[in-house]
Amino acid sequence: MVRRREPVPFAFVAEADRFRSNVAPPPREKLSAGQIAGRWLLGLTIVAALVGSLVLGMPALSLDQSPQQTQQSEATDGR
Repeated sequence: MVRRREPVPFAFVAEADRFRSNVAPPPREKLSAGQIAGRWLLGLTIVAALVGSLVLGMPALSLDQSPQQTQQSEATDGR
C-alpha cells in the first residue's frame, strides 16, 4: 500500500503557547483542621512504617562477623 505524503500545517502548535483562556479555574477549597491533621497523621504513619521496617530489617541484612561455633546435638554425641 502506497502512502501519499501531504504537508501538515503545524501553526496550531505555535499558537498554543500564546493562547490564554478567559475562563478562570474555581478557587481552591480551604482545608479544615481535621483534614490537615489527618494528612499529617497519614504522613507520620507512613514514615514510621518505613523506619520500623528498616529497624527490623537491618539485623537480617547485616553480616555476622563473629566466628560460627559448631554445636553438636545430643543425637550426634553417641550417647
